[in-house]
Amino acid sequence: MLLTITTTHSPATELGYLLHKHPDRCQSFALSFGKAHIFYPEASRERCTAALLLDVDPVKLVRGRGARLEQYVTDRPYVASSFLSVAIAQVFSTALGGRCKDLPKLAQTPIPLVAKLSVLPCRGGEEFLRQLFEPLGYGVSAEGHALDEKFPDWGQSQYFTVELQHTLPLSDLLSHLYVLIPVLDDDKHYWVGDEEIEKLLRHGEGWLTTHPAREQITRRYLKRQQRLTRLALAQLIESDNSDVDSAEENYAQEEAEVEKPISLNQQRLDAVIAVLKQSNAKRVIDLGCGQGNLLKILIKDGFFEQITGVDVSYRALEVAQERLDRLRLTRNQWERVQLIQGALTYQDKRFSSYDAATVIEVIEHLDLPRLGAFERVLFEFAQPKTVVVTTPNIEYNIKFENLPAGKLRHQDHRFEWTRSQFQNWANQVAKGFGYTVEFQPIGTEDPEVGSPTQMAVFSHNF
Repeated sequence: MLLTITTTHSPATELGYLLHKHPDRCQSFALSFGKAHIFYPEASRERCTAALLLDVDPVKLVRGRGARLEQYVTDRPYVASSFLSVAIAQVFSTALGGRCKDLPKLAQTPIPLVAKLSVLPCRGGEEFLRQLFEPLGYGVSAEGHALDEKFPDWGQSQYFTVELQHTLPLSDLLSHLYVLIPVLDDDKHYWVGDEEIEKLLRHGEGWLTTHPAREQITRRYLKRQQRLTRLALAQLIESDNSDVDSAEENYAQEEAEVEKPISLNQQRLDAVIAVLKQSNAKRVIDLGCGQGNLLKILIKDGFFEQITGVDVSYRALEVAQERLDRLRLTRNQWERVQLIQGALTYQDKRFSSYDAATVIEVIEHLDLPRLGAFERVLFEFAQPKTVVVTTPNIEYNIKFENLPAGKLRHQDHRFEWTRSQFQNWANQVAKGFGYTVEFQPIGTEDPEVGSPTQMAVFSHNF
């Protein structure tokens, strides 16, 4: 079984430092079920490829177990499975842990990577393969294989040659492969117990909690053992409801206090509602809905037929639910609204088929390297006809008397843009994804520093 990892990061041979395997040497490692061989088919400054060749001994797998003849006839030596995950954990353990003594910063730096799996079992087909990797931002290429080329009537097999492309830290790629290969194979060659939960949580840290297929991944990874699956999911949910939610509530309150003197929040909501009605958007999804400020207005307005609120925080959704409950909505109103948990940087089919998406004071909470993933999720995959984005105008901050000089409005803001920065970003997004964009100020405009909030309205003519 062959796995190759290629990078065009410059110099590309630094891949050898990350993997702790020198490009000029071929190395072999003994495993309980066979051998792993590491070599580099190509190693230049422009392009470097590391190969992991796994040689599984089928006799070793069954020796001493009273094996029958059919147990020697197996696909295990030839396909990616839990054997490959174990090999990754053993021969690439330092890289999997995100450590590199010689280049520690590079170990945490996103670099262009292409992983190719020669034969990957996909029990669930190509669609399930894409459901696992595309939400993580991968470009997926899959070539199916016939059951028997001499008998095409037999149809396609469950095996694919798969290529995964992404720009991310190498440790993230290895973690994704470690977890998801056995999930696709829907099997493991060893006993699964409580310690397997710890492995799943450790290697799924930072991405599994908000993955749209979280439950399927957990169930398959733990060999469909109900008790283990329940325990793992409970811990994933608990980790998502961390103290971060409490801090976020405090930060949001601080931002509200800064903007309260000019009633900016209400002006934002009014401006967004006006745009939605002008664009005749009946079905609206509010991405990063928080505690439901916009949802409360939408649900009481009969103009809107379907309303969905999305947030990564379970705590925020719980508060939004409580606030909607206090409205004493009729049954017809409740049928028009739903709340779902999801991350805006992961592709999610539930975000599709809406007339409009609103993103109110959200993008500034994203790390800049993650902004590209958000753009693809919203403008390439979800593709609403109208997108409304609002964000603070940092130029206006000097007008807030209760905001110290040089401080952003919210402690969790990763950035705040000037008007020209926001317009440059929005114009590039519109051009890249086939939209047009217009800009509107929100709040009283100052002749020198502009308005406190800036809004971009993207339109797509399908």
